[in-house]
Amino acid sequence: MAFKLMDLPYDSEAIAPAITAETFSYHHGKHHQAYVDKTNDAIEGTDHAHKSLEDIIAASRGSDKGLFNNSAQVWNHGFYWHSLTPENTGPSGELAALIEDSFGSLDELKDQLKSKGAGHFASGWVWLVEKGGKLAVEDSHDADTMVDQGVNPLLVIDLWEHAYYLDHQNARPKYLEAVVDGHLNWGFAADNLARGSAWTYPQ
Repeated sequence: MAFKLMDLPYDSEAIAPAITAETFSYHHGKHHQAYVDKTNDAIEGTDHAHKSLEDIIAASRGSDKGLFNNSAQVWNHGFYWHSLTPENTGPSGELAALIEDSFGSLDELKDQLKSKGAGHFASGWVWLVEKGGKLAVEDSHDADTMVDQGVNPLLVIDLWEHAYYLDHQNARPKYLEAVVDGHLNWGFAADNLARGSAWTYPQ
């Protein structure tokens, strides 16, 4: 079964000016679509053709760089769209308590996301993950993903230039500030925490 480009979970204008419809048209409509197409081309007629995206990522890590990069980018982008929201609400319940326990405050968590994201060299991703009953901020390079790394990803922010250059030029910190302070989907993070396992890319 071929993978499909997932729909955005909100209107393409809903997160402007942090991320504009023009950026979504390229980032979602072209970049994400290209990763889906290349993944489908790579798995057609192979043993991977009927596997989940997560299983393809795990099987290709270290053995098939092209398939890994494209399939991981499909998953990362889907997870990123859901990590964003037009709403500006904070965490609550179990997630809020775990943030307090792990970071001392929500503001400290936000500062770590912005700091690690701004300091990450070149392309990649900055993640909020749960591991061993604690939360942590991690980063990954290029197409790498946390989905098969023994942690539970809760949120991710794309650090590739195509995620923000049309809206913020080279000012990655401004993009991170806009997203972290106003558009992180804490409800999605709470759902992932409650599930205790990685979100599954729809197929």
